[in-house]
Amino acid sequence: MEFKDYYAIMGVARDASQDEIKRAYRKLARKYHPDVSKEKDAETRFKDLGEAYEVLKDPEKRAAYDRLGSDWKANQEFRPPPGWNAGFEFSGRDFSAEDAARYSDFFESLFGKGFNGGHSAGGGAFRHPPGEDHHAKVLIDLEDAYTGAVRTLTLQAPGVDAQGRPAARERTLNVRIPKGVRPRQHIRLAGQGGQGHGGHGDLYLEIEFRPHPHYRVDGADVHLDLPIAPWEAALGATVQAPTPDGKVDLKIPPGSLPGRKLRLKGRGIPGKTPGDLYVTLQIVPPPAADDRDRDFYRDMAERFKSFNPRARLGVTS
Repeated sequence: MEFKDYYAIMGVARDASQDEIKRAYRKLARKYHPDVSKEKDAETRFKDLGEAYEVLKDPEKRAAYDRLGSDWKANQEFRPPPGWNAGFEFSGRDFSAEDAARYSDFFESLFGKGFNGGHSAGGGAFRHPPGEDHHAKVLIDLEDAYTGAVRTLTLQAPGVDAQGRPAARERTLNVRIPKGVRPRQHIRLAGQGGQGHGGHGDLYLEIEFRPHPHYRVDGADVHLDLPIAPWEAALGATVQAPTPDGKVDLKIPPGSLPGRKLRLKGRGIPGKTPGDLYVTLQIVPPPAADDRDRDFYRDMAERFKSFNPRARLGVTS
């Protein structure tokens, strides 16, 4: 997927005002409209222009797009960074997946389903809030979902200043993270949304986990790659394994092969139906750091010279 430089498409600076963006769009729309333009690529240019304007005319989408930074170049291979839009507080304006599908894969990857949250906070009947609901994606540590926690979160609400240029209002909230919360679930903060005629709407925080150096999360299940020594795999052993809830003693069955998966039932994310923790074994040989170590490996090679680890691939050496 190629990165699209919306500012370059519209020919405006990154600090252009909303009025400057609107004027640039009107000028280029007249130039490239397929019904009047004689340019060979008028239809493509007009579609790209409409996509760029869809983002840059909206302070919320523009602020999110700006967060990607200015180092990306047009046509460069692109994948959205994890949590790229976390910490931004968006209004509850509708923006459907159908809208996203009208534009490029790049646009849909940023502003498709889940861009500005949803209304599924779980529990209770639907109600009509007195004000405007707001949404924000927030990143928490996996360990917080195991124990529950109170965290101080800072959100930025995109907007424009008096000159029509991008500006952000920042606020800090103390938020209780409930034990057992899972990715894409929502925490509802009553009365913390936008103000309306009858009061304030609610703020919905969509939960995502920060990337973890040890664990991967799949729903309520958690995965860990565990290094073990060759003799632990061959002979069996009891080793310590980390979990987000503390260390446990894990029994390695004799004759374990690389990639073997051990299941620790109920050691995943807590809940009414807790997830499981899956440990995948990775056999790590000790280094041959000196002559003595190398001699040991030579002895091992002689001892197991009939062993062919590539036999299943149909090769003999």
